[in-house]
Amino acid sequence: MISETDTGDEASDGWFPESVAAHYDDPGGANAPEVVTPAVDALEDLADGPVLEFAVGTGRIAIPLAARGVPVSGIELSRAMAARIADKPGGAAVDVTIGDMTETRVDGEFSLVFLVFNTIGNVTTQDGQVDVFRNAAAHLRPGGRFLVEVGLPALRRLPPGQDIVPFAMAPGYVGFDQYDVVTQEFTSNHVTVAPDGQGRFRRIPFRYVWPAELDLMARIAGMRLKHRWADWDRSEFTAESTKHVSVWERDS
Repeated sequence: MISETDTGDEASDGWFPESVAAHYDDPGGANAPEVVTPAVDALEDLADGPVLEFAVGTGRIAIPLAARGVPVSGIELSRAMAARIADKPGGAAVDVTIGDMTETRVDGEFSLVFLVFNTIGNVTTQDGQVDVFRNAAAHLRPGGRFLVEVGLPALRRLPPGQDIVPFAMAPGYVGFDQYDVVTQEFTSNHVTVAPDGQGRFRRIPFRYVWPAELDLMARIAGMRLKHRWADWDRSEFTAESTKHVSVWERDS
């Protein structure tokens, strides 16, 4: 039997409730040192004072950045995710506010606001994504910067008549994205089956957004593109890039 729900999850935690938070810090993948360290390196270089992470999650990036002496605050919708931060070594250095990154405000001005790991796509309307940019700009001091890390939609892998692109297959696990190219909405789908045959199906909605569209959102919010890299190593962004790390600067 495959279930799509988990009892005990709080609806207010959105798409990242306790059943997700419990495994979010599992070793490997996005938590591997070779993934985390280049991100923290780049953010440390960009920071020139206090920084704010939208969707701070379990502190995957915020805690190691704070350990380097950068004052870090965070906004997080999911209480289940945020609860992990305080229990981690160094987590007390990260000041977390529970709320929606499209509208929640925290005190102070920041040199850098950042939003990583495709989370801009968790905001599933264009208006909502614009609100994220406006909220970021409202937290920045003049000349401050907003950084977004996000993947590019795999539309070049869609032949005519197909709307599904698989991205992972392993024993007991299949992952695939399903696209709607009219609305720019897609879902990331995860099927996990245990050795005893018990399984779980988890679907997460996204809205994909092109780099040029993000640049326009930034201009609406009073920011201009400063950098666009193919990854955290600050390599060149090209037509073959599968993601980008982009930095916009607030007008003085």
